[in-house]
Amino acid sequence: MSDLQQTFQKAAVEAKSLPSKPDTDTLLKLYALYKQGSAGDVTGDRPSAMDFVAAAKYDAWKNVEGTDPEAAMQQYIGLVESLKA
Repeated sequence: MSDLQQTFQKAAVEAKSLPSKPDTDTLLKLYALYKQGSAGDVTGDRPSAMDFVAAAKYDAWKNVEGTDPEAAMQQYIGLVESLKA
């Protein structure tokens, strides 16, 4: 595992114990960057609009589609670090 991947995994653990819960948009950004960094581009069909949470997560991930996974990891790490301050 590379240093970047180790730092990314550490940030993922830290994101679960932030001093305060981020707003919804920030949570969606964290989700999208984590998924892009760990799984790459979004796959599957968009969930039904009736499943608001799943659809919002899908849309957030779709918005970062095409971002290099390493770049997504770095952005995720930076966002978690900014939320810890």
